[in-house]
Amino acid sequence: MQSQQYQQQRRKLAAAFLAFIFILAAVDNAEAGKKEKPEKKMKKSDCGEWQWSVCVPTSGDCGLGTREGTRTGAECKQTMKTQRCKIPCNWKKQFGAECKYQFQAWGECDLNTALKTRTGSLKRALHNADCQKTVTISKPCGKLTKAKPQAESKKKKKEGKKQEKMLD
Repeated sequence: MQSQQYQQQRRKLAAAFLAFIFILAAVDNAEAGKKEKPEKKMKKSDCGEWQWSVCVPTSGDCGLGTREGTRTGAECKQTMKTQRCKIPCNWKKQFGAECKYQFQAWGECDLNTALKTRTGSLKRALHNADCQKTVTISKPCGKLTKAKPQAESKKKKKEGKKQEKMLD
């Protein structure tokens, strides 16, 4: 009995020893792999940052499209590439198709210019786009509300016309 227990303990010890050696080998390989990576990064650091053009829609002024990227560097394998992109169709194009703004409510109508304005602050910029921090837009006021006395005079005119037609 004791010999069987002794053999089981030896097997467990041998298995633990083999597992320990396996772990050491794995750690050694991982460290060796880490030493190689900084050399690769050194080569990449010779390359400049990617500079991207604006997104050009495939058709129309929004939707799917492409953009071109370029970078500099003597050791760079790739200095130019094309990337797929998308311009949201509900964004205000007049401020750049890659800039999204959060707008305030429309202001009061300026009677001198017959325009009302509102301001928007930058909410999001796609692909590091160069966007203004705040923008202002204007639009025509639309129909101005007229005072009641004018409305009453129109009613009187209509009534007068009706009476003239009845007399005719």
